[in-house]
Amino acid sequence: MKRLFNFLLFLGLGFCNGHLVLAATSVPVATNTSAFTAACPKLLQHTVLRLQDEKPQSLCQYAGNVVLVVNTASFCGFTQQYKGLEALHAKYKDRGLVVLGFPSNDFSQEPESNAKIADFCENTFGVKFPMFTKTAVRGSDAMPLFKQLSDQTGTAPKWNFYKYLISRDGKTVKSFGSITGPQDKVFVNEVEKLLAVKGANE
Repeated sequence: MKRLFNFLLFLGLGFCNGHLVLAATSVPVATNTSAFTAACPKLLQHTVLRLQDEKPQSLCQYAGNVVLVVNTASFCGFTQQYKGLEALHAKYKDRGLVVLGFPSNDFSQEPESNAKIADFCENTFGVKFPMFTKTAVRGSDAMPLFKQLSDQTGTAPKWNFYKYLISRDGKTVKSFGSITGPQDKVFVNEVEKLLAVKGANE
């Protein structure tokens, strides 16, 4: 019986409460990290924290989409743009637009905690597009994503609700000032123009 038991273990089997069961085995899974990184534009090769629960999120999950990055604030004259951003997100998300919101207190108009910001955005404007934890967006303390956006466009956010529109391949970035609303005709035309350019995998 002992020999039979050892033989079964060798085959990856075992006994549990008198029943024959498959033993749990650990099988290494090959991953192609270099290929994943290569497919993700450098601008999106960042890990950030989700606003609602502060869980890490890779921005590479949005690779292949047109990405709109916006620095936001709750107590700003442009705060009503949340509504327009959500409408833009709802209208174009199925065509490949992703809106990413980054609350910031760089202009002293976002003093609240991440939890309060999340509640405010959801309850006041019904925001469903991805939002991330409060961060610096300009100067030496700016998060790496905003440093790259500033370097690539030659301009850092001058105020809240500054907008960076990134092409599917991450090679083209256009910036728009706070006064340009999410539903302004010129801005929407640029969004549609980038959406019309299909990704390599489409």
